[in-house]
Amino acid sequence: MPNAREVRLRIRSVKNISQVTRALQAVSASKVRKAQQAVLHTRPYASKAWQVLQHIALQPGRAALHPLLTERQEIKNTLVIVISGDRGLAGAYNTNIVRFVHKEFDAYPHPVQYVTVGRKGRDLLLRQGKKVVAEFSDLPAAPSFADVSAIGRLAVDDFLSGKVDEVYLVYTDFINMIRQIPTKKRLLPLEAETTEQQVQALDGGRKLTAAYIYEPSEEEILDEIIPRFTALQVYQAILESLASEHAARMVAMKNATENATELAGLLQLEYNKVRQQTITNEMLDIAGGAEALAQATAQVETNGGKHG
Repeated sequence: MPNAREVRLRIRSVKNISQVTRALQAVSASKVRKAQQAVLHTRPYASKAWQVLQHIALQPGRAALHPLLTERQEIKNTLVIVISGDRGLAGAYNTNIVRFVHKEFDAYPHPVQYVTVGRKGRDLLLRQGKKVVAEFSDLPAAPSFADVSAIGRLAVDDFLSGKVDEVYLVYTDFINMIRQIPTKKRLLPLEAETTEQQVQALDGGRKLTAAYIYEPSEEEILDEIIPRFTALQVYQAILESLASEHAARMVAMKNATENATELAGLLQLEYNKVRQQTITNEMLDIAGGAEALAQATAQVETNGGKHG
């Protein structure tokens, strides 16, 4: 059994850790509120932009509309943009996204290369021998579209130049404070989702598709909006991942604080037992010493009486 001093030092150490985790929990709670507001503010625009891209992808002769819509006959290289965090202490957030990447792309039939956003994902993928061709880290706490536009531009340029034949985006979708889901989305070439809500309306059994009038011209507008809306999907995915990271960190620090508090209570009980045992032993030593002294005094008196 450890002595009282050792237990007291452990209690002090656990309480110091609980103070740190409580502070991190408060910081993450503040950050997740801001990140959640940013996600909710941009989500409608990003969703509508995605619907526009979906509508364009469903048009007849989509390959002739824009090069970013062209399906390659042969897939030689695949680019995956993986969004993770720059820091740890977020529970299983970073591990989950990398595990999801392994699940989706380890058995992929084509060569895969990665662009990482966040140091943790980069380090894990490099440690596992994956081909990381570019990395982005140390993004601002509240990134703007300009801060992350280079990531989308890199994907578009590599696709147009023929370096890659398809681009996927892997990120963590923010559902709520408790639930965050790893998600995969194909960015390029644009993959049409033929859902009734997005691309058609039913009227008497006839399919009605929206008609658009382009000004100044269809080519100029598509050259502008398709790369921009593609980069916007990357920006929205980064905002979703940031909110997910802060929520995961807040929950992890809350659990760590509760565990530290519980452990400190258990150690306090152990300290009380050790202290009580120490006091009991000291009292027994005193009682034993007093008894021995009394016996020695009686023996001396008995011997003195005999000599007298």
